[in-house]
Amino acid sequence: MSGTITKVSGPLVVAEGLADANVSDVVRVGSQRLIGEILNMTGDRAHIQVYEETSGLGPGANVETTGMPMSVELGPGMLDNIYDGIQRPLPEMRALSGDCITRGIDVPSLNREKQWDFVPVAKPGDKLVAGDVLGTVQETSAILHKIMVPYGISGEVLSVESGLHVVTDVIATIRDEKGKIHELTMIQRWPVRIARPYTRKYVPSRPMNSGQRIIDTLFPIAKGGTAAVPGPFGSGKTVVQHQLAKWSDVDIVIYIGCGERGNEMTDVLMEFPELKDPRNGEPLMKRTVLIANTSDMPVAAREASIYTGITIAEYFRDMGYDVAVLADSTSRWAEALREMSGRLEEMPGEEGYPAYLASRLAQFYERAGVVECLGQDERQGSVTAIGAVSPPGGDISEPVSQATMRIVKVFWALDSSLAYARHFPAINWLTSYSLYLDTLAPWYTQQFGEGYMQNRTKAMHILQEESELQEIVRLVGQDALSPADRLTMETAKSIREDFLQQNAFVDEDAYSSYRKQFRLLDMVLRFDSLCRDALQKGADMDKLFTIPARERIGRAKMVDVARFEEEYSAIEEQMKREIEEVIAGGEDA
Repeated sequence: MSGTITKVSGPLVVAEGLADANVSDVVRVGSQRLIGEILNMTGDRAHIQVYEETSGLGPGANVETTGMPMSVELGPGMLDNIYDGIQRPLPEMRALSGDCITRGIDVPSLNREKQWDFVPVAKPGDKLVAGDVLGTVQETSAILHKIMVPYGISGEVLSVESGLHVVTDVIATIRDEKGKIHELTMIQRWPVRIARPYTRKYVPSRPMNSGQRIIDTLFPIAKGGTAAVPGPFGSGKTVVQHQLAKWSDVDIVIYIGCGERGNEMTDVLMEFPELKDPRNGEPLMKRTVLIANTSDMPVAAREASIYTGITIAEYFRDMGYDVAVLADSTSRWAEALREMSGRLEEMPGEEGYPAYLASRLAQFYERAGVVECLGQDERQGSVTAIGAVSPPGGDISEPVSQATMRIVKVFWALDSSLAYARHFPAINWLTSYSLYLDTLAPWYTQQFGEGYMQNRTKAMHILQEESELQEIVRLVGQDALSPADRLTMETAKSIREDFLQQNAFVDEDAYSSYRKQFRLLDMVLRFDSLCRDALQKGADMDKLFTIPARERIGRAKMVDVARFEEEYSAIEEQMKREIEEVIAGGEDA
């Protein structure tokens, strides 16, 4: 089926003569066969967004429809790979065309020459349904890739071929109830704009351990949850996402560089292959898929990159893995939507964004969650979606930030003033929130007792009080405060500097386990409690704040895990002894 171009407006192409085509079909445009997707149809006229540069394209050029929706190839070879927004492998494209990508280049998403050692799990005679595991492939040293029966196919296994195969080889045959025989390869294809199916969805109840104390203790995110990281330029959105990618206790990371600056994406591409996975010492890329679609790449492909990433994540979720999707940033994706909407001459909404902005954002975040996967073996997997938001000028009252806040349940608000003060992660503890606290509280209580959540509540209360007291200090000075209020200010300072602030360049401090976080905060709050008792007994306030144990508390976060429990006990003993000495000194006076 082919048609003829009548209009070209940047990435938007209008063609006529495509009466049999459907919305979302992939088309090939012009003599260079540029890749495009049909956005809408009016009679035989199609509006097409082209995922490549359209300069030189004009009316009269030919358009061919493939009859297939925009899809991704799913199978072995995705991990440790770098794709563009429509799942074309950038390393292989570079090998073919050099540093500048040739328009219309057609490279398979999965390597057709590499052989994989397929180990069958199913055997002839087994009755399988969609989602059941046929066999496994050791894709990387970190991840065992499960080859599953595609959606819509079930029946009796007739044959299974073990051994070395390329992804296009037939590895199994299944006869369905109607007697039709299906030949299965290692490749599945799935339309990116349609969520992959599952058996049922659960309420997220386990936290995702990021190793970042302000996130895990104050504003936790659940596995299968949704979060937004808004912040102005230079506040550390990319830094936070790098830390989450490296330290989060998930099996697989999908990092989508959606419309970010080329130099920032270059940092990711240079750093990730050299980062070591803290769990097994292997390169972090062994469990990572990178999707690079920088701000100078075609705007339409930026819009598709988000869907490409979340579809790949759902595929690994269906194997029973925990997957984190990091989108940097959804603001650039929304800008791509706005540009295409303007060229389609749709009625603009607030600030020129399309009226359907909020629903498109919701469609993306709704694909996160904890699910029971298809199949008979009751696997559970999760997709956690974390999107950076880049509001112009840091103004979160703009439409993308507001629409995102209505959808996500965790909001880590980055503060440029904290970043400029070299306080990282630069998450503002007064404007951030997490709505997962109630569902995660039973897990924390089961692991650490009632003290964990009580400490968290007390720490937040002290930080809120500090904010109120700072207004008084600015007016009349710190000397006007009562001893109890002075102690609140000192404890809040300790929480900020000794607990919340972390140094990514120091191994002992870059990552904190839950146990270490619990002990660190407990130590600071124990100091606060002992000092309040001491003040009631008439102890000298200035001497309390300068005891040697105070400095030791500040250095405790740099102590390695092996010695930390011992250090915790020693500091607690020293703190008690020194505060009692201050009390005794006051009584003697």
